[in-house]
Amino acid sequence: MVRPVAALLSFRLGGPDGVSVEAAKWRGALGALGFDVVTVAGAGDVDRLLPGLGMGADDPPTAGEVGNALAGAELVVVENLCSLPLNPAAAAVVAATLRGRRAVLHHHDLPWQRVRFRSAPAPPDDPRWVHVTVNELSRRQLRERGIAAVVVRNSFDPDPPAGDRLAARRRLGLTSGERLLLQPTRAIPRKNVGGGLTLAAAIGATFWLLGPAEDGYGPELDALLARAEVPVVRGAGGDGGAPSSVADAYAACDAVVLPSTWEGFGNPSVEASVFERPVAVGPYPVADELRRFGFRWFAHCDAAGLRAWLDDPDERLLAHNHDVARRHLSLHDLPGRLARVFGDAGWTSWSG
Repeated sequence: MVRPVAALLSFRLGGPDGVSVEAAKWRGALGALGFDVVTVAGAGDVDRLLPGLGMGADDPPTAGEVGNALAGAELVVVENLCSLPLNPAAAAVVAATLRGRRAVLHHHDLPWQRVRFRSAPAPPDDPRWVHVTVNELSRRQLRERGIAAVVVRNSFDPDPPAGDRLAARRRLGLTSGERLLLQPTRAIPRKNVGGGLTLAAAIGATFWLLGPAEDGYGPELDALLARAEVPVVRGAGGDGGAPSSVADAYAACDAVVLPSTWEGFGNPSVEASVFERPVAVGPYPVADELRRFGFRWFAHCDAAGLRAWLDDPDERLLAHNHDVARRHLSLHDLPGRLARVFGDAGWTSWSG
């Protein structure tokens, strides 16, 4: 029996960024639903590379190039490329190519949620498309603009592999009793690295910033870290050998901080929960939406509360947060969630 083909399309795929991570989870779920999946992007480790789709690419792809890249696909999932205007010309070509075809526009962010894009128009729409948001806030904001959407929140492996704490800390040059606070994000203004540093100082921890600076933030980050009152580890740290896995990074730390002012979802808050680490979360709006599931996270400004927990850990807090993630955001449930979305759209057959 011939399996239908689904294409995942974005600016970049196959990397450590949040959109790529979630797209990989959708790839697995689509495979479980019987699809052969191909990836198409302007950059990254993909099946079909089309550089004109990349963020800020000088020359957008032609309609023929996009059509050829999507050849054979009976379903196309557009991962944020038609959501944020990071390559408007390419987004216009993609939208025109998908008119009248079954497509999912998977919105991780929307333009008005970023200061520099507040005047940008809403994403394109078509009667054959389904819009999927990763949070309820975005769904409501699309509805206010005349676009119907459904929510499929990011999903997480509820039983992730255990990392090697001792080996990871050894690579970072940490002593056995040294407290480590992990901020597993890139460095851009909305990630609020300064808030993470402030918390690290207040709890007496070394600060570990896992991701690189992006969007021209490097000089400001260098100045910020130069003024830090705590030891700082950047990126891989230590001897330059990267942590062998995300699990190692979470295993190495004693607590996690996500001090962001805005996140489309904020994966580290839930990742810390499934890896059973206490997490201090910033004031981004979607965090309140997630807390309603029952997560018991520290506020990023509650240094006293986090320090008290670290001084006298209560493992019941970690078990509770892990259970909430398992019940509400399990990766095992993603195929069923997507199947319901497709069924509600009337997509019960994939021929034609």
